[in-house]
Amino acid sequence: MSDHVISIIVLVLVFVVATAFSVHMGALALVAAFVVGTAIAGKSTDGIFSGFPGDLFVVLVGVTFLFAIARNNGTVDWLVHRCMRAVGGRTALIPWAMFLVTALLAGVGAVVPAAVGIIAPIGMGVARRYGISPLLMGIFIANGGSAGGFSPIGVFGTITNDIVIRNHIPGSPTLLFLYSLIFNILLNLAAFALFGGRQLLGRRGEVPAPADAGGTQAAATEVPPKLDANRALTLIGLLALVCGALFFDLDVGLMALSVAVVLSLVSPQYAKNAAEMCAWSTVLLVCGIVTYVNLMERIGTIDYLGDRVASIHAPLPAALLICFIGAIVAAFASTTGILGALIPLAVPFLLSGQVAAVPLVAALAICASVVDASPFSTSGALVTANASDDERNLVFRRLMVWGFSLVAVVPLVTWGVLVAPGW
Repeated sequence: MSDHVISIIVLVLVFVVATAFSVHMGALALVAAFVVGTAIAGKSTDGIFSGFPGDLFVVLVGVTFLFAIARNNGTVDWLVHRCMRAVGGRTALIPWAMFLVTALLAGVGAVVPAAVGIIAPIGMGVARRYGISPLLMGIFIANGGSAGGFSPIGVFGTITNDIVIRNHIPGSPTLLFLYSLIFNILLNLAAFALFGGRQLLGRRGEVPAPADAGGTQAAATEVPPKLDANRALTLIGLLALVCGALFFDLDVGLMALSVAVVLSLVSPQYAKNAAEMCAWSTVLLVCGIVTYVNLMERIGTIDYLGDRVASIHAPLPAALLICFIGAIVAAFASTTGILGALIPLAVPFLLSGQVAAVPLVAALAICASVVDASPFSTSGALVTANASDDERNLVFRRLMVWGFSLVAVVPLVTWGVLVAPGW
């Protein structure tokens, strides 16, 4: 049995064992990386952990640390009320507003994790306050990053279009963006119907209150928070975070930590328990899985799968398999990196003219991006990390089911709608 097959079997076992025996999946994945890397692939310890996602670690810790301070000093509450005023108090519009804002940030050039990292803490805070499903809110925000990222000046769009041009493949930046935007809107409509969106229709900004002894529920009376000096300074820091990520391509995690440190120095009383509020369990989970998947990539498992696809001489089935590979790998890794490796796999089919180039590229792009809502990918991890403590495990499990459902369904749908008809 080849090393590549063994690494795939071990990944499956990690999920099975973690689910059946309640072992922490992140810790188990790190042990799997150690065993497979040492015993199978002959990697040193440094070689194994060179795949540890330090950038993702810093993003998760930095963003959750900063917004823990923002929750402590009341800035999140202030932002929640401003969001409600922006949509005229219509609760059902809030997820759509978060989708649009995230798409706008990603669409004008912010890297998708930065856009999601900025909006997810605010959106999840709004969801908690107004009784919106955190799963619904998280999916809308993750989809916003995927939709906006494929604009002609978005990071995903720029990468994809550059690969198309370099390989002399027919392309259309406008159609790529429109296909992605339409698909994500349709995906939002499905999530809205499945995860409590219909119950939000007609509700106007009521804050659900606990049921009284008679089982009735009354709307809570709220006093809008005022903008004091600490909240104003936090907002300035958040604005600096947005500008740094958007205009200067600064790392959102390091920017978030920098703002958090400044706020801690100015108002240490709000930072006392902020580090404890970081989602450490989620950080271990995501970083463990990504470390193992990165090891699989370095020992050639992903290339091995690609070579198996390239050996298929039937273009349409091969295109479907590439879509599945993109969705599966992107659910555990960076979409930005996957796009650069995925589209070249399809180049032989695209140059032969047997499969229409623009629809297949769009299908591959969609398959590799919408699964970002998986809790093992950056967007889903940020959503999970910013869920409340009592909801985090539930959000993780449901996002995992949602992400794996997308892995199974989206390649079939995009292939059937865009590729198979030969538009």
